[in-house]
Amino acid sequence: MSETLRESIESVPEFLAHALELEVESVQRYQELADSMETHHNEEVAELFRQLAVFSQEHAQEVQDRVGGHELPKIPPWDFKWNCPGSPESGDCTDGEVSYLMNTRQALELALHNEGRGRDFYAHVADSSANPEVQAMAAEMAEEETEHVEMLRNWMVRADHLPEQPQDDMDPPNMPE
Repeated sequence: MSETLRESIESVPEFLAHALELEVESVQRYQELADSMETHHNEEVAELFRQLAVFSQEHAQEVQDRVGGHELPKIPPWDFKWNCPGSPESGDCTDGEVSYLMNTRQALELALHNEGRGRDFYAHVADSSANPEVQAMAAEMAEEETEHVEMLRNWMVRADHLPEQPQDDMDPPNMPE
């Protein structure tokens, strides 16, 4: 868990700024995954990713609603308190990249990995912060992310029974030599 957070988060505005960034990036990531699956004509999994994007959008809205009278700090990307270039739910923390050549299992594995990192981030904030309000909000968000992890694990079981999409690029880009 500690690999996802450089130091503890002690103020509510700072936590909300981190949570908002994480959820907004999560929406973008799921939309990319859905687009990739649609390219493979895998509408069922694309719909799953679209639903996860909706969940992340709802979480982002919940965070925005909690901002209330707080003024969120303006945090440059390099000063967020996670240990990767992007948020824990972005692809920047993995070796894998979203590609239209991904098969269902690869897409689900990437999503599961990123959801797990998001859950771990929130759980670590809940465990490490001395601020009870930050602890409570982070624990609640960790629980919501755990639901997403379980949903994706269930999809991984289903993916074992889905036909694999070809990974060959039948129409590769025409790149000049």
